[in-house]
Amino acid sequence: MNRTTENETEIERKFLVIRRPETLKPHASISIRQGYIAVGMTQEIRLRHQEDCYFLTVKEGQGLTRKEVEVELEAAQFERLWPLTQGKRVEKVRHSMVHGDHVLELDVYRDDLAGICLVEVEFDSAAAAKDFQPPDWFGREVTMDERYKNKHLALHGRPEDQG
Repeated sequence: MNRTTENETEIERKFLVIRRPETLKPHASISIRQGYIAVGMTQEIRLRHQEDCYFLTVKEGQGLTRKEVEVELEAAQFERLWPLTQGKRVEKVRHSMVHGDHVLELDVYRDDLAGICLVEVEFDSAAAAKDFQPPDWFGREVTMDERYKNKHLALHGRPEDQG
């Protein structure tokens, strides 16, 4: 195993995307498939496969700030656990780009969630998150809207207002 993060705090805001920016020049685009082994009110255990990397992640908390522990897995370990996520999966393409001092992660969902585009911005502090001014192509903020969490999308599908 190559990487483990322990008890890291994740501070991020999430927004719907009104339109994809004309100036979108991603630094990187990757395909992601992720599935959930267990989902609770304030905890989740997920598997993620992106490019040639495989991860088991535990997240705890809700809203703007959450705890996250991630462990890199070998491909065989991931494939052995993957069947446990049946019926609780999302697939998306993530486009990473820079906006000012921030890295934006634009997620374009596939399959039954096609048409949903969300953008996430991570921050070093809650103050930086509060001060962030979203670009004009960002839509409504959904940081606190549970329907737009990946775990909710994986379990329940498209939110009603996403027709």
